[in-house]
Amino acid sequence: MKFTRKASANWKGTGKEGSGNISTESTVLNNAQLSYKTRFEDGIGTNPEELIAAAHAGCFTMQLSFLISEAGFTPENLDTVAKVQLEDGSVNLITLELSGAVPGISAEEFEQLAQKAKEICPISKLLDTEITLTVTLQELS
Repeated sequence: MKFTRKASANWKGTGKEGSGNISTESTVLNNAQLSYKTRFEDGIGTNPEELIAAAHAGCFTMQLSFLISEAGFTPENLDTVAKVQLEDGSVNLITLELSGAVPGISAEEFEQLAQKAKEICPISKLLDTEITLTVTLQELS
């Protein structure tokens, strides 16, 4: 399978005083605000690191659901939080925090599949940084 997705950005002004926006082909983001405040302080809008976190959480979680299904289980629920750390001008760490409910799977197999998903997820492979993963398998009643 081969496909291309696209997004666009526009910026006007200096890095600190200027502002811009980002849009995606799907229009889920349509002129979403970017600014110094949205990236480095608390402002309304988004920023590149937040968008990378969203892409990584989504890609990893979807990849894991495929692996779990291939192993013969059906995930009831998978929740992933991705935290992107920017330090001194570089993304130096991404932390993935996974919590899932999968009937019939052992904690060991869930951990193994999650680690594999972290390694083979296309966004993980794209990123040149340390990626850590914590895994919690929820007990089902």
